[in-house]
Amino acid sequence: MAETDAEESEQGPELVERVAAIDIAKASGMVCTRVPHEDKPGRRVQRVWHVAATSGAILDLADHLICQGVTRVVMEATSTYWKPFFFLLEARGLECWLVNARDVKNVPGRPKTDRLDAVWLAKLAERGMLRASFVPPKPVRELRDLTRSRAVLTHERTRHKQRAEKLLEDAQIKLSSVISDIFGVSGRAMLEALIAGERSPRALADLAHGTIKASPQALQEALAGGFEEHHAFMLRMLLDTVDYLTMQIDKLTARITTRLTELSTTHDDRDGDRDDDRPGQGMLMPLTDVERLDEIPGVGPATAQVILAEIGTDMSVFPTADHLASWARLSPRTFQSGPKNTSGPAGKGNPWLRGALGEAAISAARTDTFLGARYRRIVKRRGDSVAELPAGVRDGPA
Repeated sequence: MAETDAEESEQGPELVERVAAIDIAKASGMVCTRVPHEDKPGRRVQRVWHVAATSGAILDLADHLICQGVTRVVMEATSTYWKPFFFLLEARGLECWLVNARDVKNVPGRPKTDRLDAVWLAKLAERGMLRASFVPPKPVRELRDLTRSRAVLTHERTRHKQRAEKLLEDAQIKLSSVISDIFGVSGRAMLEALIAGERSPRALADLAHGTIKASPQALQEALAGGFEEHHAFMLRMLLDTVDYLTMQIDKLTARITTRLTELSTTHDDRDGDRDDDRPGQGMLMPLTDVERLDEIPGVGPATAQVILAEIGTDMSVFPTADHLASWARLSPRTFQSGPKNTSGPAGKGNPWLRGALGEAAISAARTDTFLGARYRRIVKRRGDSVAELPAGVRDGPA
């Protein structure tokens, strides 16, 4: 601990007696503590100092805060730099709050320095003017890493597939115009044959399986192009990358399934909710969390895994369903000025959860269910983007 100082101030109606705040940067953090004065009732002692963002320095900071009797540590969410401070201090038994940067903006016109930011954050914390962000427990955080990595690799695989299709277009091979998936069994067989040196459109078309709807003549015309050795080299690299990414995605999926089995709690049958078709020796097995979510129209196993990874399995952190929708930024904000009451954009929110719920909404719209019928009724007069929103989000504030 380097630079330190002390400041006394008049004590107001603080809600938290002993607080600490940390303004976090990549390699360090500016710490501010505000505690009652030992000899002068009604006065506060404020100390500000610099702490390196290393494990040893953070653990020393934890010991110091515990000795000072600090009951709450508040820090601003700064990229991923907050994680060492949050997790190490939390592991020492301190109550840590991660707050949204938008909620702790400084007063306009006031100089902005790390020191002043830490003091401002501490003063807001002691007066109960902050809200803690949702930070899931470690098993859920690890599950998040797995599902988000799978999503990133899936997007990357799609990009390489698109590059392969563009390469075929460059070689005047119009295969994607006659079959729906050039990376299916038939398409992949044709691509491998092209790489191996086969150039006869008839021979390539004969590799199609019976499920291909295109006629042999249409396939031969699509495969009659200028595919050369350069295209074969590039296509081989792209296909190898796609295969490697597929293997990595399968590994992630297997690990996600294992982690969810360990994490998800099974439900007992006190409500009589059992699946009569579950396998077993005459015994009905309880549904897992993934299977319960999978019962919702539009939600598949992969989407259910993402939802559980983003919001966890403990719903007690969200008092109501409306709180969860607001946290996910799926409910519009209210703007009121005099008698005028309007709704504004919901905000960015959690892109991983919003993406999964968006896919679920699109899938549910195609089903022959209540949700599908509601979508088809609303889309006629309000459009796709509105019809796919949940009812509370679509209708806006009352």
